[in-house]
Amino acid sequence: MANRLKADKAEKKKPAKSDSFKPEKEAQVTVKQLVKDERTHKIAGAFSILISLFLFIAFASYLFTWKEDQDKVFRGAAILLPAEDVKTTNLLGNLGAYMSHLFFYKGFGAASFMFCSLFFVMGVNALLGAKIFNLWRNVRYVIVSLLFFSVVFAFVFRGGAFAWGGAVGNMGSDWLVRMIGSVGTAALLLLGGLAYVIWRFNPVFKAPTLAKKTPEPVKEVVPAVVIKEEKETPVVKPVGNKLKDGLGVLKKTPIADPEEEPMDLQLVEKDGEEEEEPWDEEMEEVEEEEEEEEVPVEAPLVTGKNGRKKPDPAQLELEIKSYPEVDQPPIPVEESKVEPVISQEPYDPSLELRDYKFPSLELLELHGSERIIQDPQELETNKNQIINTLKNYDIEIQKISATVGPTVTLYEIVPAAGVRISRIKNLEDDIALSLAALGIRIIAPIPGKGTVGIEVPNVKKTVVSMRSMLSSEKFQNNSFSLPIAIGKKIDNENFIVDLTTMPHLLMAGATGQGKSVGLNAILVSLLYKKHPSQIKLVLVDPKKVELSLYRHIETHFLAKLPGEDEAIITDTKKVIHTLNALCIEMDNRYDLLKEAGARNIREYNEKFIKRKLNPQKGHQFLPFIVLVVDEFADLIMTAGKEVEMPIARLAQLARAVGIHLIIATQRPSVNIITGTIKANFPVRIAFKVSSKIDSRTILDAGGAEQLIGKGDMLISYNGEITRLQCAFVDTPEVDSICDFIGTQEGYPQAFFLPEYVDEKQFEGKELDLEDRDTLFESAARMIVTSQMGSTSLLQRRMKLGYNRAGRLMDQLEAAGIVGPSQGSKARDVLVKTEADLEMLLNDIG
Repeated sequence: MANRLKADKAEKKKPAKSDSFKPEKEAQVTVKQLVKDERTHKIAGAFSILISLFLFIAFASYLFTWKEDQDKVFRGAAILLPAEDVKTTNLLGNLGAYMSHLFFYKGFGAASFMFCSLFFVMGVNALLGAKIFNLWRNVRYVIVSLLFFSVVFAFVFRGGAFAWGGAVGNMGSDWLVRMIGSVGTAALLLLGGLAYVIWRFNPVFKAPTLAKKTPEPVKEVVPAVVIKEEKETPVVKPVGNKLKDGLGVLKKTPIADPEEEPMDLQLVEKDGEEEEEPWDEEMEEVEEEEEEEEVPVEAPLVTGKNGRKKPDPAQLELEIKSYPEVDQPPIPVEESKVEPVISQEPYDPSLELRDYKFPSLELLELHGSERIIQDPQELETNKNQIINTLKNYDIEIQKISATVGPTVTLYEIVPAAGVRISRIKNLEDDIALSLAALGIRIIAPIPGKGTVGIEVPNVKKTVVSMRSMLSSEKFQNNSFSLPIAIGKKIDNENFIVDLTTMPHLLMAGATGQGKSVGLNAILVSLLYKKHPSQIKLVLVDPKKVELSLYRHIETHFLAKLPGEDEAIITDTKKVIHTLNALCIEMDNRYDLLKEAGARNIREYNEKFIKRKLNPQKGHQFLPFIVLVVDEFADLIMTAGKEVEMPIARLAQLARAVGIHLIIATQRPSVNIITGTIKANFPVRIAFKVSSKIDSRTILDAGGAEQLIGKGDMLISYNGEITRLQCAFVDTPEVDSICDFIGTQEGYPQAFFLPEYVDEKQFEGKELDLEDRDTLFESAARMIVTSQMGSTSLLQRRMKLGYNRAGRLMDQLEAAGIVGPSQGSKARDVLVKTEADLEMLLNDIG
């Protein structure tokens, strides 16, 4: 009995053989993981930058200390263990002197400074974790520069004491001199230098052209960018125990207990970056049979608390939808020029600026990689958290899929039969808590689909650069009248629309959430696509600094009131005058459309281009006018109805005559965005706001309070609310574009809006010829020249409002130039010649 007790005690002391005591394999770190670690890249980048600075200081010091250190360096290895009397004068000591001697004397001479730039480029890219510089392009430049400039320095400084060309340069120079002589070598090096400059900088050489006496009409050539056609990626389909799509294969690793350990989801790339684990022959045969049948595998069912069968969340497969991406740098666009044509027909409005060049895409930056980062581990973790949270509230789902976007990932779930959608909608805060996300947004249901959407912010976000948007085929090859590139949707599709179909745009959001960047994206889109003769901009900037960058393009694209010094309006009183002048311009354009028998500006301009309208009767080519207001709340607070009424009138009527409004505000309250304004702005953009009330004010729906900022926005367009990541265009890029346009020849002056005079200052005054209008003489000469006493003629020709034109006509009648009113008929002109008019004006004056 005692022996048995001892045996039991000894057996208890032995460690239990359980899987929980097995050593963890995850503690082992392989060399491959160490190389791919982000920290390793940053350390290597910092070390590379240090090498670059070390070489630069050593080389610069060697230029002045090489004579003192040369005899000591020639001792070879003794430089590393020198005697006490051996002291070098290089700023970086013995090692600096030895390295400089190695690179200069035995290497490439002064061209060795190119190594500093190479190590600097490598270090910056590795330290910042982004492709700031093109590494392979710099490697090519360094290799060519080392060989070429070492030979050039050796040939130019032949016989000198200092090794300007190094051993490599001297060898190349001596060989060339022996082969083709000194003259031939000099000519070859000059030709090589010219070829290097052309290869590196691609300068533009223009041959002088003789000015032609008779300018010939030209036709407009719109610049275009040609990019590779994007192929559609097939929708992900579950096949067997794997999910396949165009980008990779999702593989599921079987586990023993699905409740203790979630499903291991791995993304195995097909392009060779990550190798796919080998499968045995039996598994390959099973996969081929399953691919032929294309039967989706249902998730295994488990028994719930109430006895019903429901899918196991750990075994529910996540379907990742992939969409085409634009990951290649855009093809540079050649600056287009208009070319002369022989025919006089049709009329071309761009003739006045025939040499105008559209901005090049090289003025924009790429802002890092455009490839959307897909982290399988993050997707799998979020999937399990969503399923477990819904499971805790006894909500069953049949299917879940993910669409990875630049900023957020959309998880689409198909609820089981009998589950009410409102129950899932009410769990928004619980799901956000389980995911530890900044803010999630639930779309229940997604319009046009039988699914419920859950938008979860990504851990690593992708910047959408404006260059990739403008280089896309959708932007370059569209027939829109006013194309604007706003951003990318969750499925990575470029959101490019026509401003004329909106027709007005209302933007709102809290301070610093991206409204100004959004305005710049819209304006840059228009500058890249439209000629100055086709569009004019009216910029209102109460903050005085946001739109000041566009002052350089005043004579090309901006419109202003006559007599004003600044084209960008900042004073509230001038804003009121400008809005009323736009209303006058709108009325004048409607009169022109009425006489031409056209319903909109497109039909009118087509008739004018085909020369079916007579310019002598006041007809002219009408450019689009876009009014941009950066801070609308400040105008409403200071001016109130004086600003609201003309804005509402323009929003109601100006669409047909080509006047469109873009209004932005950081205070989306009901006293700022009134019902009159909202009714005429069907398209609205909401950046992140502080409360759900503000979101409902701007969008008539919630969701904007759940955005994450930095360009994340919702746009209400065609009755649907879409989430976008706004395209990013930085201030230096806008400045470069405006400088490029501003340096070109423009119109003599900015586009003048009709002159507006406040009629209140004329109220209560009797008609007095001594107090004539400043435009009295101009109006009199126009009436006598045309022999037509019409008030509408004064409105169109002189761009006046109806009240002022009528007052001018009354003054002309009092002066005896025109007769009395005849109802709808034009007045009789009593003065027949200009000579008689001059005598009459002298008598009055």
